[in-house]
Amino acid sequence: MTSSTGAPIDRPMPAGERTTPTRIHADRAAGTLSIDWADGHSTIYNAHDLRWLCPCAFCRGEAGLPGWLDTSPTLTPDQTRLEDVHLVGSYAIAPTWGDGHHTGYYPFALLRERCSCPEDTQRRTRS
Repeated sequence: MTSSTGAPIDRPMPAGERTTPTRIHADRAAGTLSIDWADGHSTIYNAHDLRWLCPCAFCRGEAGLPGWLDTSPTLTPDQTRLEDVHLVGSYAIAPTWGDGHHTGYYPFALLRERCSCPEDTQRRTRS
């Protein structure tokens, strides 16, 4: 997590959990979100891929209806510009995007599961 000045905020978290972040940093200028996990792993998401992960009902659908992202839209620069990130309790983050979208809560378990590093990509392929 970062402060309003953009400096990283380190949060002490219980060690040993694969889905427990120890540091979250949104680099707005670079358009990235980096997370260091309690097990020593690090993940970097670019803002475009992170927006595609949005789990909210508008983006993913609900009650059997498809969401907006299911229509395969072309995302605009505003829709992929990371403006801010807030913690949601101790289980998720809530990004705010340049187009004002802010209803997606990204659980830490989802973020770790969707890590695009070769190790995690290979693990998902084996499963």
